[in-house]
Amino acid sequence: MRVRDLDALRRLALDMRIEIVRMMGPNKAHHFGGSLSAADIVAALYFSKMRYDPAHPDWPERDRFIMSKGHCVPAQYAALAMLGVFPKEELTTLKRLGTRLQGHPAAHLLPGIEGCTGSLGQGLSFANGMALAGRVQGLAFDVYCLIGDGETQEGQVWEAVRSTAAQCLSNVTAIIDANGLKAMDRSYCGKELAGLPLKFEAFGWRAREINGHDMGELVEALDWATESADAPAVIIAETVKGKGISFIEDRPEFHNAALTPEQIAQALAELTAQRAEMGEA
Repeated sequence: MRVRDLDALRRLALDMRIEIVRMMGPNKAHHFGGSLSAADIVAALYFSKMRYDPAHPDWPERDRFIMSKGHCVPAQYAALAMLGVFPKEELTTLKRLGTRLQGHPAAHLLPGIEGCTGSLGQGLSFANGMALAGRVQGLAFDVYCLIGDGETQEGQVWEAVRSTAAQCLSNVTAIIDANGLKAMDRSYCGKELAGLPLKFEAFGWRAREINGHDMGELVEALDWATESADAPAVIIAETVKGKGISFIEDRPEFHNAALTPEQIAQALAELTAQRAEMGEA
């Protein structure tokens, strides 16, 4: 699906946020913050950039997406359901006993999920492996990996960063969801976050910083990432954790939280009002 109209993509991202809150529901702990911060990124990938056939999620030449920060998979579930990969009604089964929609991605259960992630730091290694497998099989596809900014403190991330460049995997694009928060506090102190582009470049990557909620910047950056065969690319997308909900935005206590029925109602009311302001296509 290739949607290039920016207003349409913004509406899709907001629809995803509404679906995320609905599927999570009240009185059960869910990863609200990071799922909401990643919604624009995931929308730009699935609805605009990736070569992807929802009717055939196992198409060999499809582009692949790895949600390395696996606890934020509700954003991916919302996109896949809106694309029709599985019934939208199934979203409300999130984290129930026996559901296909586990709290972290379960590739053996749900079509459209490319890898089992959630042990932080492993997603880029998985993406590298997929890119190498495609090379061996003679398939030309791109691999996108979404990584949390706090997740970059895992050593395996940097081992994988070096391997991506060393193996000339220019079809790998990493996207950092730089929302500035981890589970309980800020992701970085001092100048650590500002140094991320230089760190990736030192390992042989191309790097670009953007506003991760500006759909125009996202679409342009994703096109930039795949226009060169010389090196892999990283997009450092500055975002707001809990984007779209006033009482959740930029608050670490909503990284993994249970909302009351009243809070769910308020969240949906805020998102629905934003959606109404956008109007229809």
